[in-house]
Amino acid sequence: MTVSRINEAGLNVNQYGNRNVIINGAMQVAQRSTSASGIGASGGFFAIDRWAYSTNNSAGRVTISQDSDAPEGFGYSQKIACTTADTSIAAGEYVILPQYIEGQNVQQFKKGTSAAEQITVSFYVKGNAAATYTVELEDAGNGRYNSQEFSVTSSWTRVTKTFAADTTGTVTNDNGNRFRLNFWLHAGSSYTGGDHTDNVWHTTANKRVGDNATSIYDSTSRTFYLTGVQMEVGDTATDFEHRTFADELVKCQRYTFVHETGVAYGWSALSGYCNTTSNALAFYQFPVKMRGAPALTVSGDLQILDGFTSYSVTSKTLGMGTVFNARVDVGASGLTVGRHIATRNNNDADCKVIFDAEL
Repeated sequence: MTVSRINEAGLNVNQYGNRNVIINGAMQVAQRSTSASGIGASGGFFAIDRWAYSTNNSAGRVTISQDSDAPEGFGYSQKIACTTADTSIAAGEYVILPQYIEGQNVQQFKKGTSAAEQITVSFYVKGNAAATYTVELEDAGNGRYNSQEFSVTSSWTRVTKTFAADTTGTVTNDNGNRFRLNFWLHAGSSYTGGDHTDNVWHTTANKRVGDNATSIYDSTSRTFYLTGVQMEVGDTATDFEHRTFADELVKCQRYTFVHETGVAYGWSALSGYCNTTSNALAFYQFPVKMRGAPALTVSGDLQILDGFTSYSVTSKTLGMGTVFNARVDVGASGLTVGRHIATRNNNDADCKVIFDAEL
């Protein structure tokens, strides 16, 4: 079944919101960092919100950055720049730029039912030279894949790929990591060794990447730029659904909330108290309900101020975390039990308290 499009005269398709399943497709939000270098030893989230760097077993390294080089109508792109090449590709190597998607956000695809819909993915890409990569839909819960090759040139190009409806494998309707949009930038024979066919749903790992795949690690001059990523129901790519920065930030904060001040001695948590002579409790309220109870990372130095004296922080641990708020246990010495405190960065404008509930 193909979803019909509204085509009444005078109506602009951009008036119809919530078409795009992808969050931060225009690469506007970068809470953790606008640039991260030396990436590749392990995977994770390093710069642009909601976009992971998934990697395995390669000596190659890249810098990931939010870049102002973008097509008309966009302010930013995500740039991947190879800094250490790896041309000896072992079978199990891969580099994927995935966005992990909650199952409850893709129910409109009707996947695994007789009424399953086609899915159209569109995006803008460019590189330093001609290249061929692979874009893939992954049904993570059922181990099913559908991928298509696409070409990159040294100029911005909009790519549109429509994926066949899949009547096999329903997607669980919950907040788990059930569906993925993957951009393959490097792969060994475990993923390229089969007879790949574009736009066919299958369960075979070595057919996931196209036969003409370029590697992001083939040269230190290799770059890959990506923006304007959209995934929607149906067989037609509509114009990119631009959201305000504020709207995109709120969507991102469901998965990651970064508390920072950007100025030296800026306040971190404004309330708390000392429960022992060596520990204080600092409280954080999240701006939106997070996807799940978060993990804590602190990047930079903190200190405690009790109104009389400042204390250097020796440890930071998550004492309690819910989808609404968190308590951070902050270690220091010489505290006075019962005294109210606030935490701030210790002359470190780049200090960030990161709560992570990513998929």
